[in-house]
Amino acid sequence: MNLIHKIKSFQELNVTELYELLRLRSEVFVVEQNCVFQDMDGKDQQCYHLLLFSGSKLAAYSRLVPAGVSFPEVSIGRVITSSAFRGTGLGKKVMELAIEGCEDLFGAKVIRIGAQTYALPFYTSLGFVSDGEVYDEDGIEHVEMIRTSTSD
Repeated sequence: MNLIHKIKSFQELNVTELYELLRLRSEVFVVEQNCVFQDMDGKDQQCYHLLLFSGSKLAAYSRLVPAGVSFPEVSIGRVITSSAFRGTGLGKKVMELAIEGCEDLFGAKVIRIGAQTYALPFYTSLGFVSDGEVYDEDGIEHVEMIRTSTSD
């Protein structure tokens, strides 16, 4: 699999990249998860966007969120793997790239996420630990998790 990733600020995204990432987010979070919610939440303009391509197809995506936008800490959100690429390890790859991107862009030592509870084992395997109670977000159970950098 020929993988290429890009990390861009909102202003650096071209129209095609913006369309593709919004299409994928809608496909997974709204249609597939049958969850009516306001995906375009006004935070995208303050974030960086990690796009992971397999050839010319957007295969996975995540949003790198500066401290103070979603949480007091830097965070990663909107983590998605296209259904066409699930089971190939791209979920792990996009998260590893997102963690690295947060450390490079923001000097992040702590990263906080709001994880869907079904994915807790996945995020735990990446060094995240639960930090709080389960809560409902748009009809889906979530829990906050944090990851502390192991690098100095």
